[in-house]
Amino acid sequence: MKKTILIVEDELSLSGYLTKELQFEDFDVVVANDGLAAMASYDQYKNDLLLILLDWMLPKLDGMEVLRRIRKHDQVPVIIMTARDYIGDKVAGLDNGADDYITKPFEIEELLARIRVIQRRAENQTEPNQIYQLDDVILDTKAHRVTCAGAEVQLTHREYDLLQFFLAHPDQVFTRDDLLDQVWGADFLGQQNVVDVYVGYLRSKVDGDSPTPLIKTVRGVGYKLRKSTANAN
Repeated sequence: MKKTILIVEDELSLSGYLTKELQFEDFDVVVANDGLAAMASYDQYKNDLLLILLDWMLPKLDGMEVLRRIRKHDQVPVIIMTARDYIGDKVAGLDNGADDYITKPFEIEELLARIRVIQRRAENQTEPNQIYQLDDVILDTKAHRVTCAGAEVQLTHREYDLLQFFLAHPDQVFTRDDLLDQVWGADFLGQQNVVDVYVGYLRSKVDGDSPTPLIKTVRGVGYKLRKSTANAN
């Protein structure tokens, strides 16, 4: 199991505090204090990384640009750390490939809870290989790959986990709380509307302009995966 966490943070007091706390939890920690140093550290340690804690506002290269460069060829989990509490900024981070975000100031217990979710997800990837299919959407757990009409779809880890959960439970209705517990983890401390954001991402990436979206909204309840059109009455 990978145990290295890359902290990208220019506030030395915060990076020092996080380093101490994470090392106490038995993680190996690498620290970069600006965007260019982050890319250099990523290149050096990318095969050992469990995740990256990435500050938004960085000198030399900002966090969004660091994230975009990493996402060109790697889906390593990234948690954005930001003092910007606007929902638009959070959506922008998620839209650029972040797996999660945490708003400063935060309690270390909240961060550790989010890290545990990522650890469990990594452990679950050792489960038996499966192929899920709904019409022309195929998810292959062995290849960790999703295709739609034969074309590969690039999903973040969280989008992938959400899609896999829906595909494993077709035609079952789940509330937002259900999905937070099952996909984000029972100890997730974020807001409920993050589910709506990710469902929107999946629809835009997998459904496109299709009149029958993959995930159906059940008004007043939550969401469910629609039935295959091949089996529809």
